[in-house]
Amino acid sequence: MHGVGDVRFFDRVAPLYDLVMPPASGEALAAGFDRAKRPIEQLLDLGGGSGRAAAAIAGPETTVVDASVPMLTRARTGRGLSAVAGDAGQLPIRDDAVDAAMVVDALHHLPDRTTTLREAARVLAPGGVLVVQEFDPTHPLGRALEVAEHAIGMRSTFVAPDELADELFAVGFTPTVIDRGFSYTVAGVRRDATEPRR
Repeated sequence: MHGVGDVRFFDRVAPLYDLVMPPASGEALAAGFDRAKRPIEQLLDLGGGSGRAAAAIAGPETTVVDASVPMLTRARTGRGLSAVAGDAGQLPIRDDAVDAAMVVDALHHLPDRTTTLREAARVLAPGGVLVVQEFDPTHPLGRALEVAEHAIGMRSTFVAPDELADELFAVGFTPTVIDRGFSYTVAGVRRDATEPRR
């Protein structure tokens, strides 16, 4: 299963991860969360690792879900976050349980993007929002990142913003591309079953 090697990599680098990675910017995330049609009290950080992105968000009760236990230990002990070891493709969260979810710089590491997006739709209450920050493989720096990750043994699969927006729509979200570039942000509001499709 692709993703296993990626998890092992993050297990190994967990002690140094926060020293070499810049803090996450909360601005684009906040712009995505502003799309929610409900108050955000419960936030899920999927593939959130050490909690680097979660630390940039103030307000909601946040739970980090990740497959790397050493990274989750950093989230718990270093940042005081609630952290759960789990598979983004089979979340240990009940239906309609959270108001918002985010996947920051991690979707390309997950083995089955469609299953992950479906799981996010399942655990989000109607009107809740999923915010995804990713790297664009059509951007020169995105192409370079993809080559670099493959060179170190990762099986990363990147997707461009408009393609991700289409995938979000297909699994029950109303998507918006918030920003574009090497790093981009797409937000999707979970549609109610009675809501008309576009």
